[in-house]
This record gives sequence, C-alpha cells and structure tokens, in this order.
Amino acid sequence: MAQLPATIGWLIMQKEYWLDRWERKDTGFHQNEINPYLSQFWQSLQLAPGSAVLVPLCGKSRDMLWLHQQGHTVLGVELSIVAAQAFFTENGLTPQCSVHDRFTHLEANDMHILCGDFFDLRENDIAKVTAVYDRAALIALPPEMHKRYTHHLLSILPPATQILLVTLDYPQYEMSGPPFAVSMDEVTLLYQPHAGITLLSQQDVLEQNPRFQDRGLSRLQENTILLKTLRKL
Repeated sequence: MAQLPATIGWLIMQKEYWLDRWERKDTGFHQNEINPYLSQFWQSLQLAPGSAVLVPLCGKSRDMLWLHQQGHTVLGVELSIVAAQAFFTENGLTPQCSVHDRFTHLEANDMHILCGDFFDLRENDIAKVTAVYDRAALIALPPEMHKRYTHHLLSILPPATQILLVTLDYPQYEMSGPPFAVSMDEVTLLYQPHAGITLLSQQDVLEQNPRFQDRGLSRLQENTILLKTLRKL
C-alpha cells in the first residue's frame, strides 16, 4: 500500500482524534459557561444588528447561543456531527438537516452548523460573514497546522472582517496539547500584514486552572485579541 504524504496523514490523525473524543464524550475542553472575554469585549466590534458571525471548530459551545441572543446569525463549523447535534439538543432546539456535497447542514432559529472539514469551507459558504469568534479553533490545532488554518481563513473571509481571538500561552515544552500554546509573537507572524492586531486583554490564569497546574505548567496566560482583516490572501 502506498504511504500517505506526511501532511495528509497528519490531517487524518487530527480528524480521527477529535471525532473519537466526541464519540467517547471525552469533552473536558467544553465550557458550560459563556466565555467571559466574549461577553466583555464583543461590543467593541460594533457590529450592525443581524450581522453573521462565523465560529470555526465550534463543538457544542454555548457561546453560539449567546451570540444569537445579541441579534446575530450564527454559522458554526464542526467536524463532529455528534457535537453539532448535542448543541441543538442541549439547548432545546430541533434542527432542520440537509446534506450537501461537502457538509451536513443543521439549522434552527438562525443558528447554523456546517458539519465537515473546516478546510473545505469556500468563500461562498461565508459570503455574509462580518465577524469571526475563535476561542477554540487555533488553540485546538497543533503548531504545524496554525499557518495552514490562518491562511485558509484569511483567503476566504470577506474584506474588512473582524476576528475576536482568544488564545492560551504557556511553555509548549511543559505540556503536550491540545490546547496548544499560541503566543502574541506567533499571532503577529500569522496575521500580519493581512490584519490589524490589537491586544485587548492579557490575564495570568494558572491559579484558576488547577488541572493545568497538575499537567506541569509553570505559566498560563489567556490573551484576547481583536483582528481586523485588511486584505485577502
């Protein structure tokens, strides 16, 4: 049997990893509460009512429900249909389901989740999007995939899209992800010169996260960053 190229093999392993975790309900990464940085900083984007928000690698995040309550149309992208179905079920919603060539589309009350591979997203899929909320996408991917992720995102987003990005920063050698470390220096390398970058908040959170202390971390920061896309790739 022919050996798969390293990059393709790595992507397959990543997909299998996350699909398996959702199947086994191994979802310690899921947050039941609304992310405090989302509620604190979202209004700084000054979006028009009804704006469409993209949530990549959304899982069953309740942050999508909060965004909808702010008057937004929400478009999540999630590899696992188990996670997508759980989002609607746990929030008392019965979604309509349709199958397309690249995605299974679940929708209820202007909340949409495309089930499939984020890297299969195309410009027409997100043509109405004016903002992106990324709390769990970039940090879920290993460093080897960060450039590919940001390159794909910037290549398909409409012009002048704003991105609210939440990252974790810690000494990567002290813990194997996910979540993976993303420093401010890396954010700059990934997004400049294609986006303006503003650091909104930088918090030391190790004391509030004993599970990361147990994994051996000596430092843990949460960074909240506002990106404003300047040009398409």
